Amino acid sequence: MSQLKNGSSQCSWTSICIVLLLMSMARGALSTNYGEALTNSLLYFEAQRSGKLPSNQRVNWRGDSALRDGSDAHIDLTGGYYDAGDNMKFGFPLAFTTTMLAWSSIEMASQLKAHKEYENVLTALKWATDFLIKAHPEPNVLYGQVGDGNSDHACWMRPEDMTTPRPTYRIDAQHPGADLAAETAAAMAAASIAFTQSNPTYAETLVSHAKDLFEFAKAHHGVYQSSIPNAGSFYASSGYEDELLWAAAWLHRANDELDEDTYLNFLKEASNNGGPRTVFSWDDKFLGAQVLMAKLVLEGKIEGVEDLEEYKSNAEKFICNCAQKGSKNVKKTPGGLLWFLPWNNLQYTTATSFILSAYSKYLEAANASIECSNEKLEAFELLNIARAQADYILGSNPKSMSYMVGFGTNYPKRPHHRGASIVSINKDKTVVSCNEGFNAWFNNPAPNPNVLTGAIVGGPDENDAYGDERTDFQHSEPAPATAAPFVGVLAALA
Repeated sequence: MSQLKNGSSQCSWTSICIVLLLMSMARGALSTNYGEALTNSLLYFEAQRSGKLPSNQRVNWRGDSALRDGSDAHIDLTGGYYDAGDNMKFGFPLAFTTTMLAWSSIEMASQLKAHKEYENVLTALKWATDFLIKAHPEPNVLYGQVGDGNSDHACWMRPEDMTTPRPTYRIDAQHPGADLAAETAAAMAAASIAFTQSNPTYAETLVSHAKDLFEFAKAHHGVYQSSIPNAGSFYASSGYEDELLWAAAWLHRANDELDEDTYLNFLKEASNNGGPRTVFSWDDKFLGAQVLMAKLVLEGKIEGVEDLEEYKSNAEKFICNCAQKGSKNVKKTPGGLLWFLPWNNLQYTTATSFILSAYSKYLEAANASIECSNEKLEAFELLNIARAQADYILGSNPKSMSYMVGFGTNYPKRPHHRGASIVSINKDKTVVSCNEGFNAWFNNPAPNPNVLTGAIVGGPDENDAYGDERTDFQHSEPAPATAAPFVGVLAALA
């Protein structure tokens, strides 16, 4: 309603203002759709669960799986989430997914509560953090992967039937990974804020882990795939400086005044704050740190705020580019989708849409705007850009297809996902072997037997084309890292 408020205060009731009113009313009428999509997005996380499923599991085509994870290292590493369409647990994108779920729950808490999804978000978040806690048994030890990526990808098996090796991989002082440790610290710190009110003891546990992991990352530099080479073919990190800033930003927000200078000084003294970014993703968190620092500048509650102005400037350059009002505007498809990279483009679109939604909130609270090439960008405009992207994802696109599985009637029927593409073990307990899965299910042109409700596929190409082919994993594979920020976007819009 902020756009209507803006419009009505600046013009008389002319035909233009009447149009604005009708547009606002139409948007309000669509809010139930955003609410339905929000509910669906949280069901997706239940479909991705690994381990012993709880009695209140709502996605009933899934069963218990990977109950011996960690046994090779004599540690319990059951639980957590499978990565995307496979049966791997990759710690690096899992930690980013956790951070974004936490950020969604923090910024959009009131909207989530209004739509009775707040507890479901915390449940989804805790399924991740419970696993991350188990994966961090010592200050300088973090288990960052379960499963062998090569053998896993060579088989097409539902998780309940897995016979592929489940080795564990870790980083430690002798085999470091500052990016993985710092991202996990960010996840723990952000989640601690989410649980502060409902479970303060758990929140304290998370903060303790976050502090240890941040110190581990600071003391032992290096990218994690040097220590866990198996991850390099799937989620190679481009560096660790961004994760260190991201972790420090979340630890600053999570900690009390006695500790805040430690993390804020780290951010102020950093030699590289990332400059203007072109994406925000599981591999590039510079923009996230910039936005969190911009929030502090806008609030004006801390001393030495001028040392953080560059963070704010770089964050706003990215936002201007998304609004097509910058010096290096983000490409858009003919249908209006923000286009970043060919592989799973929607992961960047949902993450960007969350940034726009959150920054809109920060601007509104500060009664501020963004200056883009001598043109102002108001808070309501940021939210409208996020709304346009969400609408595209949910069906307002040239194909009239929802890229969220199970939303509407025209959505992807063949997402690249092992569990969804094979008959549920609760319907047929016959084991589906590695090769049989390919022959009987992967290469089967029929729709998936199980609807992966709430999953967001990789999305269309740069010309808005999408073929809905299970074999086209570049466009048809969904990932938790895509869905997590979209939870916050949908809550902001609902």
